[in-house]
Amino acid sequence: MSALVPPHGGNGLTVCLLEGRAREEEFRKAAGLAKVEIGPAVFGDLIMIAIGAFSPLRGFMGRADRQSVCENFCLADGTFWPVPVVLDASEQEAGGLAPGQEITLVFRGESVATMRVDEISELDGEDRERECRKIFRGSGPDSAGEDFMERAAREHPGVRMVLARKKYAPAGPVRALSEGSYPADYPGVYLRPAELRAELEKRGWSDVAALQLRNPMHRSHEYLAKIAGEICDGVVIHSLIGNLKPGDIPAGVRIRAIRRLLDAYFVPDRVIQAGYPLDMRYAGPREALLHALFRQNFGINRLIVGRDHAGVGDFYGIFEAQDIFSAIPRSGNPARDLLTAPLKIDWTFYCRRCDGMASLRTCPHGAEDRVILSGTKLRKLLSEGGEVPDHFSRPEALEVLREYYAGLDEKTEITLHGAAAGPGN
Repeated sequence: MSALVPPHGGNGLTVCLLEGRAREEEFRKAAGLAKVEIGPAVFGDLIMIAIGAFSPLRGFMGRADRQSVCENFCLADGTFWPVPVVLDASEQEAGGLAPGQEITLVFRGESVATMRVDEISELDGEDRERECRKIFRGSGPDSAGEDFMERAAREHPGVRMVLARKKYAPAGPVRALSEGSYPADYPGVYLRPAELRAELEKRGWSDVAALQLRNPMHRSHEYLAKIAGEICDGVVIHSLIGNLKPGDIPAGVRIRAIRRLLDAYFVPDRVIQAGYPLDMRYAGPREALLHALFRQNFGINRLIVGRDHAGVGDFYGIFEAQDIFSAIPRSGNPARDLLTAPLKIDWTFYCRRCDGMASLRTCPHGAEDRVILSGTKLRKLLSEGGEVPDHFSRPEALEVLREYYAGLDEKTEITLHGAAAGPGN
């Protein structure tokens, strides 16, 4: 019996990715079915369903599940789930579809899945506003007041995504035909849950932490990973390799920079670099819960949660993503409850007077002695050609990042918000 945390939902990994002859037969059938065009965010969700990373989901959610997730943090059957997983379709695409019918999901001209339509519901204004307010509204300054929807519609990429969805939401189980270019683009890094679990078993790990990354890895990230490495069997540096927002650094660049750091500053037998194909939702606390849930399916029982996890702007309180783990409902049934726990770590920084990495819990000195480490701040400095302060990032990583920025013809303006400014500033 495995010593790893079991997959979420109590039924093992629910893998919906076809291979071999079954894939060939389904691909031929897909050519004759009605088609729904999907975008990158839905394709990322589809792959996560396909490889078992979103176990126990076997497809896209219907209205009852979506509403229960928003209101109660669980699917309609009571299984914990923090964020809706939605397939959207236009009126033209959904017209004429009926329950029981099969459709083909198409991404950039390629048939990537078939789906049995169990339900078709309209994504009306009430449905969209419920999701925006329940999933994306936090306790930060940008979420304050009655004008949240107005502000978020302008400034929050996750809210804009929900508001931009097409009119209908077909729901039902999928049979996936493709993982896109991820296996070819990220060999040895793009690992399915079963593959990462096999590697963890091979290493004899049972207490495993994940470091979630969507920014370049700087000294604070390194410090977080090493704290986890002191108390766990090992650490998975688990990078998002799906789509980000404008101004973020492409996954391939970040993967190369991380590899340089791991080779130079980590014990090889105690760290794994991996990636997953999801797009960011920037849902702050709710997304931290999703990050923990799918890590459970990868065999990871702890998620490092620091400041402003999965945040954007000042929509969330700095440690709101830590606090939400204590507030979610628990049924007492391990098959239905979230089992991966947060490893909560305070704001970290380099302190000149301590002469090393520290946190608000361990360093008594003031803001003037601290080098505040932030992925957003690092991107801003590099994008503007600014000097990166000592102890902000390792030279091996900076070499890769500077090479990337030097090759850009156009640069996106990057704004610093409260979470990037630092404590005491």
